[in-house]
Amino acid sequence: MGTLLQFGGFAIMPFALLVLSGEGAYPAVYGQFGAALAFLLVGAGLHTTQTAGLALATDIAPEDSRPRVVAFLYVMLLIGMTGSAVIFSELLRDFSELKLIQVIQGVAVVQLLLNIVALWKQEARNPTLTSASRLRPQFGESWAQFRAAGGSTRMLVAVALGTAGFSMQDILLEPFGAQVLQLTVGQTTALTAFFAIGTLGGFALSARMLGRGGDPYRLAGLGAMIGMFAFAAVVMSAPAQSVLLFRAGTALIGFGGGLFAAGTLTAAMAVASGSDSGMALGTWGAVQATAAGGGILLGGGIRDAVASLASDGMLGAVLSGPAIGYCFVYYIEIALLFATLVAVGPLVRTTRTNYAQSSAKFGLAEFPG
Repeated sequence: MGTLLQFGGFAIMPFALLVLSGEGAYPAVYGQFGAALAFLLVGAGLHTTQTAGLALATDIAPEDSRPRVVAFLYVMLLIGMTGSAVIFSELLRDFSELKLIQVIQGVAVVQLLLNIVALWKQEARNPTLTSASRLRPQFGESWAQFRAAGGSTRMLVAVALGTAGFSMQDILLEPFGAQVLQLTVGQTTALTAFFAIGTLGGFALSARMLGRGGDPYRLAGLGAMIGMFAFAAVVMSAPAQSVLLFRAGTALIGFGGGLFAAGTLTAAMAVASGSDSGMALGTWGAVQATAAGGGILLGGGIRDAVASLASDGMLGAVLSGPAIGYCFVYYIEIALLFATLVAVGPLVRTTRTNYAQSSAKFGLAEFPG
């Protein structure tokens, strides 16, 4: 179902964008509705597929190998995103509207085929689990089971705060480097590599720590704390005009974000093992996606609003310059990550899950087949 929703969204998207440009035979407002529908379908399909995939991973992965599973899931996600970005840049090098339609529709077909291949024989057929006569719990019953297994409101608040804290910068780091530190296009594009390296380091460390019996909430708290120092480094790079400090901060944002994401997902999988996996991971995914989307939206809006006030002189002579709008957002992210630490603190060791493994190596040996 998620794959089909994505296919429909990608099929609509290029034509909606063309109408949105105002060059079509219909008013641009039709393009706005079409684009909204297309992105809604793609987003809904993405998270439907993600939730089902995480629930499947929880079901088939032994408890002691889940830290490796979480780390490898995120690593493959990062590799897929990076690889597809390179492919798209090559395909759209000689841009045209027809080429855009072809690429997006090609994505629709490719994701359909890839998901079919990924699902093939992943789970043995069990007619009793899908029987129409099977008793299915009501939402309230599943929610009560989720809460009893450790899915507290505090856990969801921590996920929301931390995700928003790491996400608000998503569309701001590259323009910050260009506008404040005068980096070239090539230099700002290279920031993606620093961020990816930091994120991969976070995933590797999380697999190692959790594989040795570490607490997932403690790991998430460590990620939030590192994120606070990372954003402070980015803020300080502006008055210091230090590209090195900015790059280090970017890598640390990825590192802290990787630790936080791996820790919270591992905790959600532990809750899922004691309750309905779809409910637990669906709730985690809904909170995570909503916080990420809202954080990105607020980050861009707040930056523009503060920059506009500063350019009009309404914030005074001291609070002026191109960095003010960006730094205001980064300060908010530091505050959100501090609030995340407050929320995560009481969760540490409230539920003891032993993830200890026979080997601390970050490898495929214990990855479920």
